[in-house]
Amino acid sequence: MNSIELQNLEKSYGSVRALRGLSLKVPQGCLYGLLGPNGAGKTTILRIISTLLAPDSGSVHVAGKDALIDARAVRKLLGYVAQEVSIDKILTGRELMSLQGDLYHLSNEDRDCRIGELIERLDMNDWIDRRCGTYSGGMRRKLDLAAGLLHKPRLIVLDEPTVGLDIESRSAIWQLLLELRGQGTTVLLSSHYLEEIEALADEMAIIDNGDVIAQGIPHRLKEQLGGDRVTLRVREFSDENEASHVKKVLEGVQGVRQVVINRLQGFSLNCLIDKDEVIAQLRDQLLQEGFSVFSLSQSKPSLDDVYLQATGRTLQDAELAVAGIRDFKLEKKKSMR
Repeated sequence: MNSIELQNLEKSYGSVRALRGLSLKVPQGCLYGLLGPNGAGKTTILRIISTLLAPDSGSVHVAGKDALIDARAVRKLLGYVAQEVSIDKILTGRELMSLQGDLYHLSNEDRDCRIGELIERLDMNDWIDRRCGTYSGGMRRKLDLAAGLLHKPRLIVLDEPTVGLDIESRSAIWQLLLELRGQGTTVLLSSHYLEEIEALADEMAIIDNGDVIAQGIPHRLKEQLGGDRVTLRVREFSDENEASHVKKVLEGVQGVRQVVINRLQGFSLNCLIDKDEVIAQLRDQLLQEGFSVFSLSQSKPSLDDVYLQATGRTLQDAELAVAGIRDFKLEKKKSMR
């Protein structure tokens, strides 16, 4: 049985298409990861699942309920921890959690017991009775997570819950999420940390430009690539014409597969090879065509390679591209003032 079923979701913000016919299924009791750069559409997906946003078209079912028709029933089943933490600065952390428990109609006994459990589990004893306005970013994120878990939801939806946390706090949250999964809770985790998804997710989907470009069990996605990954440059900085020529040379070498040009990293080239002996053939062929090898590295495929082979760029490059577009828009606004 699936805890979440999304079919053909479309969502636009003005002229920007955030989702492009996206379909996704999340099995019940699974820790499911959504991986992708900022701006890929992950937050839009989570807000639609949480009934905070309606798609332009498509269907949304959560625990067998139609979220577009019976949003109230769906909200009772899930906990949502947003990317942007919004907490009342006047209340203490304990008071805020008490208010949250009252909103979920928990009995006083159950509410106070659950608050105590979460304070202990997330190591919040030292500061939970201070006003929230004095909290650091990490404290606020922990408190927000605790509020989302207070009513023991069957489904917990998390939008980048470990951003800004130190290693110790991140590790504690990872362990908590694994425990929840072990208790049968479905966990939907959005992140752009490769290591987070690889360490936690039973299954995952890679989101880019508002659609699913790859999905499945993490280690099987890497196995599907096969062979080893090779990254090479013929010069420190090539141009597009040179990279395209080198790409054709590599594609003519037996044992070389899925050659892509990484435009955001000096037009370097990435490919997959079937065996180590292909490296020598690759070098010889390049020399025959008049190219020397400036640098070459070989490694086992990673989730970043899965993303690269699907999009032609690494996840880090996609983040830089999104940041560049954002900075350009800000500069443009300033110049118009």
